[in-house]
Amino acid sequence: VIDAIADKYNISMTERKHRAFCGKGIIAGQKVLLVKPQTYMNLSGESVRSALDFYKVDPESEILVIYDDVSLGVGQLRIRKKGSAGGHNGLKSIIEHLGSDAFPRIKIGVGQKPHPDYDLATFVLSKFPDSDLEKISERLSDLYDSCLLITEGKIDQAIEAWKTLVELYCAVDESFEAARAWKKIAKIYAARGDISQTFAA
Repeated sequence: VIDAIADKYNISMTERKHRAFCGKGIIAGQKVLLVKPQTYMNLSGESVRSALDFYKVDPESEILVIYDDVSLGVGQLRIRKKGSAGGHNGLKSIIEHLGSDAFPRIKIGVGQKPHPDYDLATFVLSKFPDSDLEKISERLSDLYDSCLLITEGKIDQAIEAWKTLVELYCAVDESFEAARAWKKIAKIYAARGDISQTFAA
């Protein structure tokens, strides 16, 4: 996902620092640093902490963590202002190293393991089937828009706008067209400065 965001905004991810691939760029008029840890997942916090200390970033207002989640269906998104790790070892590591769970995050669903005995790490690191990859690719534009709103300090609007789209996408596969229609309406209201009114009904 970080690579997709980097491609979208022409950000090079070739710099190796903080035990991660990093890239600097501009999103929504804001200077950003993309960090893709290269540690084991359960040590992700070490990489994040190092980057935050080096650039003197406020973890509660100046970071956004994006991570996969097996508890959500493939391609589903969920935005949170803060919260526990919920059993996710990578997020747990970040919380431990930051000393707080009060930072925004976006969860991206990758679906459940094909069998209870299947190794979780192997499943998460394996290549997506084409059908799942298509679903995730379908959601990238929603992810970009959510990132833009959060970068602009509008996380409440991001949560309100995209939680409804998540519900539409979750219903059945055929809901993709309906979700796109809602998204167009949401953008109209966003231009007027009132996203919440779109989903009042």
